[in-house]
Amino acid sequence: MNLQKTISKIEKYAQKHEKKSRYEHSKRVAAMCAELCTLFGMDSQLGYLAGIGHDICKNLPDKKMIKTAEKDGEGITDYEKKQTYLLHGRAASVKMNRKFKVKNKDVLQAVSVHVFAGIGICDLAKILFICDKAEPGRPFSTDEYRAKLFKLSLNDMFITILKESHDYMIRKGYEIYPESLKVYDYYMGGNK
Repeated sequence: MNLQKTISKIEKYAQKHEKKSRYEHSKRVAAMCAELCTLFGMDSQLGYLAGIGHDICKNLPDKKMIKTAEKDGEGITDYEKKQTYLLHGRAASVKMNRKFKVKNKDVLQAVSVHVFAGIGICDLAKILFICDKAEPGRPFSTDEYRAKLFKLSLNDMFITILKESHDYMIRKGYEIYPESLKVYDYYMGGNK
């Protein structure tokens, strides 16, 4: 796989299929992923690839979202059928694999689980989760906030973002996806 060509193709696809604000978000996430990958000694191009592709299926109609996501073989829960937006990461992972021939397992996992993370995920998945929630376009994500965040270890950074995300959902009174609660309990229990 020629990584730069793949990135370029997915970038063009994202620009065409995402609304402008979503595409700008994806570009910021990709840049931040590349930066964190460099910080933690990982391939920055793989980080950029995961970031630019993570939301390419965000605007799919419900039926197409389900049909695309179920191609990963993981099954679709009744909850997910009612809240199809939860499937956009899985659908994007399938599309990146099938349409753009992305085979890197860490990239595919990162994109697949970026919505609510997962138990025992790879470091790139942790980075994409962090960047999706804390990219510079988020109102709370000031330069000072990110500078403090970037001083933490990857696991501590991930736990911080996971907790902040969970607390935000509680504060807003949003229903929390059952799988998300399992992930939260796992990592808050000291697992890495």
